[in-house]
Amino acid sequence: MTGAAQGDEADRLVATLEGPLARLEQARPFAKPRHQAQVIDIAGRLLAVPGGIARIHALAPRMDAAGLFAGSDWDAPANLLPGLVSGTLETGAPATITIEAVSLLRLLAVAKGEAEHPTIHAAAARRFLTQVLALNLRRFFGATDEAARAAGAQNDTIDALFRYLAEHVGYQDVLGELVDEIWRILRQRPIQMAHVKDMIAQIALTVVRHGGDLGDRRLGADRLVTALFGPTSACMDDPGLETYRERLAAMDESDLRHEAQGLARAMHDTGLVSDYHADFLLWVLDSEHDGMAPDALGLGSTGRDCWRRHRGLAIDLIRRAVRPATAQALYGMSLLLDRGILHHAPVAPSLRRLLALTPNASVAERLAVAGLHASMPADLLIAGCIQVLGQPLGVGQGANPTCQSARAIAMWAQNDPDYLLHLVTQAARFDTVSMHFEGHLIRSADLPAGLARSMPLDADPVSVVLVPHLDKVYAEMGRLCADREDDPHIWINPEFHGWWVKRACAVAVDVPTGALAGIHDFIARFHCAYHPAYNGGEPVTHPQPAGIAATDASARFIGWHAITILRVAPDQDDEMRVYFYNPNNDSGQDWGDGVVVSTHGSGERAGEASLPFELFASRLYLFHEDLMAPEGTLRPAPEVLARTAALARRTWASGRQEIEGDAISRLASAGQD
Repeated sequence: MTGAAQGDEADRLVATLEGPLARLEQARPFAKPRHQAQVIDIAGRLLAVPGGIARIHALAPRMDAAGLFAGSDWDAPANLLPGLVSGTLETGAPATITIEAVSLLRLLAVAKGEAEHPTIHAAAARRFLTQVLALNLRRFFGATDEAARAAGAQNDTIDALFRYLAEHVGYQDVLGELVDEIWRILRQRPIQMAHVKDMIAQIALTVVRHGGDLGDRRLGADRLVTALFGPTSACMDDPGLETYRERLAAMDESDLRHEAQGLARAMHDTGLVSDYHADFLLWVLDSEHDGMAPDALGLGSTGRDCWRRHRGLAIDLIRRAVRPATAQALYGMSLLLDRGILHHAPVAPSLRRLLALTPNASVAERLAVAGLHASMPADLLIAGCIQVLGQPLGVGQGANPTCQSARAIAMWAQNDPDYLLHLVTQAARFDTVSMHFEGHLIRSADLPAGLARSMPLDADPVSVVLVPHLDKVYAEMGRLCADREDDPHIWINPEFHGWWVKRACAVAVDVPTGALAGIHDFIARFHCAYHPAYNGGEPVTHPQPAGIAATDASARFIGWHAITILRVAPDQDDEMRVYFYNPNNDSGQDWGDGVVVSTHGSGERAGEASLPFELFASRLYLFHEDLMAPEGTLRPAPEVLARTAALARRTWASGRQEIEGDAISRLASAGQD
């Protein structure tokens, strides 16, 4: 077929698509499924002809607006997972493949600023596409295999789609952007690292095949690949675990200590744990060189003291939790020991109880599925507990709207680790959790589903076990105070999280009407509660739950989101900042109107996000405070309040009615009116 004929075929299919697409646009919501199938069928044929992908790219935003994705997971692009795209395109039914392709091209239009979407902004769309391309580098760097060849024409279409995406995202920059993206994620030290390791594995294959073509981008790529597949001289050629153990057996004491220190250095520099590192630790524990374990873990003085006092427990935990398939638990173990929480009397016996626990059958099945059967369910849970206790700020909510539950797990891991272990044991053993709200017993097993649409299988093992129950309990607490006119978090947060949550609560929104309520008073009280210059230098002694009005990169209101205020302190430039925990998997977000959340370079510790104080206050809608202010409390100047309030009014509060006066406040202990 000539080029002109090919173009005519694409034009013919576009013309054929016009009628079904118009009918889909005009259909009422309940009738849209009847019209989706014909649009999908024609779009699938269009994708397969030359020039068809470009035509779909142009039409994808219109298809989205018409309701092509209505009733499906693709209707919420912010919740889509890059790691699932390849499997859908390679093994899905023809209709599913077409929907995935149109979704990707819809996101490309958003990323390029050609279209807008109410739930995902251009930077997030571009980041998603970068990660999809990262996980499918072989598709556009020319690598093929027998499975790909056997797929025939369908495989050619998918390859063409990935090449098209790479060219428009920036073909020559994909690898560089990917390396930068991985480092940005690693600096936040998330617990869930499978997708990062998958991307690095794809980079490794690309470096082998096209290393000479990568230019100065290769240096950052090599560092990532080395950290994962060859962190020391003894394994830099990625020899395989069996050969590596033979090399270890031939080393003397000095070489082994050098190897232990090299592995630990690579781990703490990147947050990545190589399979070789896990194998080394297990090898030394089985040999006469077990005294090198603290070196292999990279422990500081506190960690070494914990190791000496709780050596038997630490070794038992490592033997159950750490192996090449669960190597990241080694990093969690190192940080757990360095936190010194084993010196807290209830923690050691709580962990021993966990070692003896056999999970309930249904819990075990969820763990096995979520952990890809990498280990026994009980061992996966132990590994998860080690990681959460070692990396409290690495907990992420996954694709479910369960920020409240993820925040609670992180807060308990920081502040009340034995209580967290108590809940984990309860949920794992009985598949239920019991909590109290204002004296009322709540059992999750007796409750309907909460906010989560499905089990959180894309989360850490502790979240897999706990979140379904915490989600139900939190929702029930909301139902118990639903007849109160104010925001239910006023009462829920102290009851759900713990005694350390301050009992008074300020809310910047009139809940029944959604109007902005006393914004100047709200901002002033936040300064007096948290800013050292206004509260007499009072520090944040315990993490405090708070609520932000989430916005996208265009500063459009998305919804209410749960975060934790961790501390308030000046950065290296002496600018006062709020350092906070965001359970949203990735804290580095553009909230629009010049507010870009920092995760590195402004004094953040691993897992923290931060913003200058006024910018943070401008996106805050709920916080907890003490009614008894310390001596020396000052009220901010009117210009500070006006400046911060203006930021709120032109972003999340845009279009809201405004109620003058004081911000709405209640004492959590007051209960119902």
